[in-house]
Amino acid sequence: MIGRILPRDTLSRRIALTIVAAMLASLLLNALFVQVAGIWARPPIERTGLLERIAASARLIEAAPAQLRPQLASAASSPSLEVVWNAQRSEFKLPGDGAAVETSKIPALEQLLGSHREIEVFNPDDWPPGSAQAHYVALIPLTDGSWLSFTPPERSWGLTLNARIAVIASLGLIATLLVAWIATRQLANPLQRFAGAARRFGVDLNAPPIEIEGPHEIRQAIIAFNAMQAQIQHFIGERTHMLASISHDLRAPLTRMRLRSEFMEDLDHQQKLIRDIEEMQSMINAALAFFREGTQLEQPTAFDLSELLQTILDDYRDQHVLIDFNGPAHLVYDGRPLSLKRVIVNLLENAVKYGERPRIALSRNAHSICIEICDEGPGIPEDALQRVFDPFFRLETSRNRETGGVGLGLSAARAIVREQGGELTLSNRKGSGLVARIDLPVVD
Repeated sequence: MIGRILPRDTLSRRIALTIVAAMLASLLLNALFVQVAGIWARPPIERTGLLERIAASARLIEAAPAQLRPQLASAASSPSLEVVWNAQRSEFKLPGDGAAVETSKIPALEQLLGSHREIEVFNPDDWPPGSAQAHYVALIPLTDGSWLSFTPPERSWGLTLNARIAVIASLGLIATLLVAWIATRQLANPLQRFAGAARRFGVDLNAPPIEIEGPHEIRQAIIAFNAMQAQIQHFIGERTHMLASISHDLRAPLTRMRLRSEFMEDLDHQQKLIRDIEEMQSMINAALAFFREGTQLEQPTAFDLSELLQTILDDYRDQHVLIDFNGPAHLVYDGRPLSLKRVIVNLLENAVKYGERPRIALSRNAHSICIEICDEGPGIPEDALQRVFDPFFRLETSRNRETGGVGLGLSAARAIVREQGGELTLSNRKGSGLVARIDLPVVD
């Protein structure tokens, strides 16, 4: 029942709320600015621009007959400036004597009112605190002894109209940017976590499902991704279990074949059959090890990749095999060190066995880490550079397992690298030799 009453959290609803919040924040900042300017921004009246405006009005009213001056003062009044004419100064109910401003010091006033007249001015601070009459007031004596007062209903900010418009527009822009930044972060965080979890699944097939959060559209995408992830994990698990079971079940008939071969009278055929059985058993053992490793992934951890490579090279050095290294002294990587060690050892074994002067180069850029294992051997035919990754494919066509292996080494190596989100490629060097390149992603 509650789910039916509450509105659905959708992207369109969030966008609409962001627009409304931005408008309210803009109005709030502008209201705060007006309030602050009205209370604390009290520049001297000379900087408000009022004196120049009232001088022109005073000149016109002063030129009119005395009986018309009240009507002219009322006509000259506007929402931004109140004009009052009185015959006596005491009728204005002022807080006392104001500050005298000589027209001779202000060129615009001197031009309109002459140089021998003083204008009496009052600032908001001249009134008692909290007084409703606390405004700017300019009191001008006329030549016949009467007085004109000019009062703006609102306190001036000491800014021109263009400056005030610029301030209001800037505050509106700041409020909009602030609200948009907050709303964008609230919307981007679930997307970033979703993207990070998707990248993690590309590295770790046993990654847990993504937590469902965010607007309705993102939640639906996460639910669909979790369902797809579960289906992939189930499919891989079933396939691995099936292949491992087949490989395991093949051991029984091979064992029976081995026992029966012992009773063969033809020794030459017996030895050939035994070699075939041993080769099949080696292939089955390698396949079982390959499937077992696929179901028991090593947990990722942060380790120094440079030190791992140096340790491997030290092991070869103890066997009197010298391998050059070019790379940084330290490079921290978040991955599976034992699995990577197996890959690098496998590639180095091939470089030592089939090539000359093997060497390793380690480098890093903003997005990936690169490990290159090079040699100066015969290389691989171009049409076989991809086929060597096929299970049980061997370039060495003899049936000798010591020279040709069972053909799962490179397949397992590439599977391990891909489990960590990377890629293993082979290419021939110019001249002679082979380059095995491992590219590992750097996750921020």
